[in-house]
Amino acid sequence: MPTPPALPLVLSMGDPAGIGPEIIARAFRERPGLLRQVVVAGDVATLQRALRLTAPEAGSAAAALMLAEIRGLSDVPAVPPGCMAVVQACALPRPVAVGQVSAEAGRAAADCIRWAAQAALSGQARAVVTAPIHKEALSAAGVDHPGHTELLQSLAAAHAGVPVSALPVRMMLSCPGLSTVLVSIHVSLRQALQAVTHEQVLQTIRITHAHFRRSGVAEPRIAVAGLNPHAGEGGLFGREEIEVIAPAVQQAQREGVQASGPHAPDTVFMRARQGVFDVVVAMYHDQGLIPVKLLGLEHGVNTTLGLPFVRTSPDHGTAFDLAGTGRASAASLLAAIDAALAAAPLTS
Repeated sequence: MPTPPALPLVLSMGDPAGIGPEIIARAFRERPGLLRQVVVAGDVATLQRALRLTAPEAGSAAAALMLAEIRGLSDVPAVPPGCMAVVQACALPRPVAVGQVSAEAGRAAADCIRWAAQAALSGQARAVVTAPIHKEALSAAGVDHPGHTELLQSLAAAHAGVPVSALPVRMMLSCPGLSTVLVSIHVSLRQALQAVTHEQVLQTIRITHAHFRRSGVAEPRIAVAGLNPHAGEGGLFGREEIEVIAPAVQQAQREGVQASGPHAPDTVFMRARQGVFDVVVAMYHDQGLIPVKLLGLEHGVNTTLGLPFVRTSPDHGTAFDLAGTGRASAASLLAAIDAALAAAPLTS
């Protein structure tokens, strides 16, 4: 019986005013083997501009990279060798100005995300990798979600016909030597403190445990960070550790999860990097992201846990100050692509 062809990975363009299109072009130039595995959901004219911006010296093999517009993923087998396959997934009358926030750019970015997600949800795509978006542009476009994670969660819940609350997701940030999963994501610090509840912490531990089990780690060692300095110091600096976090950890342990904590936040990430733990559950966005970005921004990967498909992204933003120069590094995007290809099934 013949082996079915591998499903493609879909890469959304990101904000067309940022470095997303350029790092996509650079990724294909640096790794031409990806041309047969990855399709870009984006704007053809914007990606043509990115190809010109990243073009090396004439005569080199990378300079020969071309763009092939396709109508859908069924056209992938017909893409000529040496061509980057692009689906026109958004409506832009012309490429937007680089380095500027605009509703037009935010709308285009959201449309590309939706196209990529629907391809994965319908079983046509192997996984989704998303290039960086600008949250202010997304908001200006009237998108009722602050970032990728929340938008993808909403699309997946709608596809399944369930409320968003029935499809909990979490953000995991990884770099070489450290992975961290967040209890709350894109909310104010005040709201993040309110989100540290028994249910939220326990749910995060469960989602983290399930992800690592699916990834082949039989008994993942999950360190749960405290919220307060020194994990509350026995209640001297706050009682969240005693009243909320420790009971959630104990419940997870009763369920057979190898979780521990709450650990002092100022040392737990160092211990994880030393190999004591496989992953750290952090209580809020910056608590978990600062150590990851400090240690490995160039190779950092953002993975959404809890979705019915694999989704990763580079661990950096739109870098408007670099947009249009062609100098932005594709290292984090390539790490995200590698992570998605490793985690996703070859076929539906």
